[in-house]
Amino acid sequence: MDDRTDTRPEGTDFIRAIVAEDLRTDKHRGRVVTRFPPEPNGFLHVGHAKSICLNFGIAEETGGICHLRFDDTNPLTESVDYVEAIKRDVRWLGYDWGDKLFHASDYFERLHDYAVVLIKKGRAYVDSLSEQEIRELRGTVTEPGTESPFRSRPVEENLDLFRRMRAGEFPDGAHVLRAKIDMAHPNMLMRDPLLYRIRHAHHYRTGDSWCIYPLYDFTHCLSDSIENITHSLCTLEFENNRELYDWILEEVEVPQPQPRQIEFARLNLDYTVVSKRRLLLLVRDGHVSGWDDPRMPTIAGLRRRGVRPEAIRQFADMIGVAKADSRVDIGKLEYAVRDDLNRVAPRVMCVLRPLRMVITDYPEAAVEELDAPYYPRDLALEGSRKVPFSRVLYMERDDFREDPPDGFFRLAPGREVRLRYAYIVKCEGFEKDPATGEVVEVRCTYDPGSHGGDTRDGRKVKGTIHWVSADHSLPAEVRLYDRLFRTPDPEEVEVGDDFTQNLNRTSLVVLGESRIEPSVAGDPADLRYQFERLGYFWQDAEDSSPDRLVFNRIVSLRDTWAKVQSRREAGPGRLEGSAAAGRRDSRAAQVVEGPTQRPTSGSAEAPPEVRASAAETAARVSRYTEELGLEGGQAMLLAQDGPIATFFEDTVTSGAPPGEAAKWIINELPRVLEGREPSELPFGGREMAALLSLVEGHTVSGRAAREVLEEMAVSGGEPREIVAKRGLEKITDEAALRALVDRLLSDYPDKVEQYRSGKTGLIGFFVGQIMRETGGSADPRLARELVENALA
Repeated sequence: MDDRTDTRPEGTDFIRAIVAEDLRTDKHRGRVVTRFPPEPNGFLHVGHAKSICLNFGIAEETGGICHLRFDDTNPLTESVDYVEAIKRDVRWLGYDWGDKLFHASDYFERLHDYAVVLIKKGRAYVDSLSEQEIRELRGTVTEPGTESPFRSRPVEENLDLFRRMRAGEFPDGAHVLRAKIDMAHPNMLMRDPLLYRIRHAHHYRTGDSWCIYPLYDFTHCLSDSIENITHSLCTLEFENNRELYDWILEEVEVPQPQPRQIEFARLNLDYTVVSKRRLLLLVRDGHVSGWDDPRMPTIAGLRRRGVRPEAIRQFADMIGVAKADSRVDIGKLEYAVRDDLNRVAPRVMCVLRPLRMVITDYPEAAVEELDAPYYPRDLALEGSRKVPFSRVLYMERDDFREDPPDGFFRLAPGREVRLRYAYIVKCEGFEKDPATGEVVEVRCTYDPGSHGGDTRDGRKVKGTIHWVSADHSLPAEVRLYDRLFRTPDPEEVEVGDDFTQNLNRTSLVVLGESRIEPSVAGDPADLRYQFERLGYFWQDAEDSSPDRLVFNRIVSLRDTWAKVQSRREAGPGRLEGSAAAGRRDSRAAQVVEGPTQRPTSGSAEAPPEVRASAAETAARVSRYTEELGLEGGQAMLLAQDGPIATFFEDTVTSGAPPGEAAKWIINELPRVLEGREPSELPFGGREMAALLSLVEGHTVSGRAAREVLEEMAVSGGEPREIVAKRGLEKITDEAALRALVDRLLSDYPDKVEQYRSGKTGLIGFFVGQIMRETGGSADPRLARELVENALA
C-alpha cells in the first residue's frame, strides 16, 4: 500500500490506514512499534506535541509500543537538562514510555560496526575534502555532481583511515566518511551523503570516549532497526531522505521486514515560530524570559501559562494528520484551550484596572454576603461561593464612559447597569483627578428591590458588569499574555530584517493593581478560573504565593464591545486591536499597553443566542462526520453555531468540497464577519463555493482568495470577476518563476550560503520575496519547490 495513495476508511487518517493494513496482512507479525525521537538540544514545542500524540496515540490504539529515543549524536548542542525537560513534557502530555527509554548514543558501537560493513562492501569511503568543497562538487538539480578525488581509495586504506579517525589522530574537519552511491543521482541527498564527521567534543553521556559522530541519516534508520520499530513517522522535510533511509538498511542487510518511514505534514502555526533555532534565539537574546515563558509555543511555556494537557491533545486531534504542509490558524489552538477550560474552570470576579465606585445610598457599615454559583450556566456542575458586597466597590475602568458612543451598554452618567449577582445601580455622577483629567470615582445609587437583577417595574437594563468589594477584595498582579508575533507568518520580513522584527512588543502587559474576590484565598494553586467577562486565568507556577497572588491569562474570552470599537477606530481592513487601549489606566501597567482582547478566527465560543441545542449540535456533528467526512473537531466547530452551520451547508450544497468549505469557514470567514451573522454578508454559500472552486482549480493562491473574500464581504460580487479585476490569477508559468528564482539567489548570495550552512528557515524568506515580486500571484507551492531545488 503506497502511503501517497489515499484509500483510508472514512474518518481515518492515512497513517492509521497504513498501520491498519499492515496489521491486517500481518506484515510485522502483529506488532506496532513507533518512536518519538527528539534531539536533546532544546525544549519541545507544540509541533512536537502533535508528533508525540500521533506516535504514542497510534501505539495505544493498536495495543502497540512507543519508544522515547533521544537522537543525541551532536555533542556540541545537547545536554542532560534538555533530556530531563523533554521527559517531563512527554509525561505532562499524558504519555509514558515505560521501560522503552533509549538513546542513539547507546548504539555508537553498533553504528560504528555498520559503517565498517559499508566500507568493506565498497559502499562507503573516507573523503579528505572539506565540507565546503564537498558542497561545491554536489552539482545542481539539473547538473550531476563531481566525484571526489578520494572516492577510489582502496577498501583497506578507508578502513585504516576510519580506524585512525576513531582513535583521534585527526583534527575536526580533516576527514569525513561518505556513502558511495551515485554523484549523478536525481535525488541530491543520494550523491554520496556524509555518514560520519570528526568532533573532538565532550558528550553528555559518553564523555570523551568518542571523537567521531554519526549524522542523522545514518543514525536514525539504523536506530529504528535496532529497536525493531515498525512505523517510523516523521515530518515532510524528511521525504527525500526516505530513499537514503531504505538504501542504508538494505546495504547493511538488516533483518526483514525493515522499518517503514512515513511522512506527514509538520505543524506550522500562525503567529508562531516552531524552529528550535528561532526559539533558542528568542531565549538567548532576551526577547522572552526563558524556554518556559508563557508566550513561547514550547510545551513548558504552554504549561506555565496554564494550558492543560487535555487541550493540547484535543488540538492535535482537531488538526489531524495531513500529507501536505499548510498553516494552521492559531484560533484552533485557542478554541481547544477554551473548550477544555470551559468545562472545568470555576467562575470568579476580578477587576483588572480598578475604578472606585461608591454607592451613595447604601449603608456605610453594611456588608452582604451574596451567593454566587461557580458555574452559572451549567446546572450539572454544582458549587457556589460567598461574595461580599459593600458601599465601596471596584469596577472595571473600561466599563465606564463619560461620553458613551452608540452601542455602549455599560455604565455612563444617568445610565443603569446590573452588578453581577447583586443589584442594579445608576450613575449619578463622577469625580476626576484635577491634574490628569482622569475619572477616579463613580458615584451611584442602587435599587434595593433589584437583587439578582430583577426589577419590580419591569424596566429593561441591558448591561451587566462585574465588581469586587474594595475592603474585602485581594490585591493581585495580573499578566495579560498575547501572541508573541504580530503577523501570521513571522518569517515574512523586509529585505535586511529578520523574524524578530515581527515581534509583538505588547505581548505581555503586567497589571500590578488588580483586585480579586476573596473566595480564591486558600484555593489550590493549580486551579484554573474563568474571570467573568475577561478570560481564563491561573496562578503563575513560579511567582505566585499565598502572600503575592500572580495570575497569568491563559486565553481571553470574546469581547464584543472591544471588537466593535476596534473596527470603528482601526478602519476598514483592520480587525485586531482594542479601542480602549489608549485610554486605559496606565498607572499599574509595567509595560506600554496594547490590544488585550483580540478577535480570533474560529476560536471564540458561540454566544448563547446562536449556540445550537445539544440535540441539534449532536445531529449535525453526526451528519458532518458520517456523511461529509469531516474530522470531529471541525464538525463541532461548525455544528455548535446555527448560522455558521447554515452557511456551511449552503456552501457544500453549491458544490464546494466539504473539507475545503469547513477549513475556510472555520479559519477565514470569522476574519470578515466583523460581528455580523453570515446571513448579513453581501454574499452567500453559492459565492463561497465559487471562490473555493478557484482555489481548488489552482486559479488563485490562498492569499489571493483571502483578498477576494475581503472584497466580497464589503461589496459582494462574483469571485471570478473580482479575480480578473484585481489581476489575482495565480502565476504557474514554471519558466518565468524559475528565472525569478535564479535572479533572487543571485541577489542574495549571503542568504544562499546561510541556507546551505543549515539555516533552512530562510526558505520562507526566498518564497516571500517571490510572492512580493509577483504581488502575491505566484503559486506558492511551485515557488517553494523551485527554490528548494535551486538551493539544494
